[in-house]
Amino acid sequence: METMTKRQKKDIRLLTGFVRLYCAGHHGETSRVDVRLPADLGTVPLCGECGQLLSYAVSKRLSCPLEGEKPSCKRCRIHCYGDRERQKIRQVMAWAGKRMIMSGRLAYLWHYLF
Repeated sequence: METMTKRQKKDIRLLTGFVRLYCAGHHGETSRVDVRLPADLGTVPLCGECGQLLSYAVSKRLSCPLEGEKPSCKRCRIHCYGDRERQKIRQVMAWAGKRMIMSGRLAYLWHYLF
């Protein structure tokens, strides 16, 4: 596997933050397993459903053909997510994004608006 770009790592960290917060808020009592992230990004404890969603999103991010000119996924001309996964990731980002913004994380505010 080739090395990841800084932008890919940043996007994967951001996705992980959204999914981790959503999982804690919606599946708090569910048993968790460590989901391994690519490269040196470590692992994150998630329930099975959220772990599958994060793994799917990371694989799609790593295989994105628009690396040099990549817009945010919601503004992308190529929709590589399946319909079910796209709907779920929108739900995750809407729920978690509002909570991240309220907690004062400016990087998430920037992502949410642009």
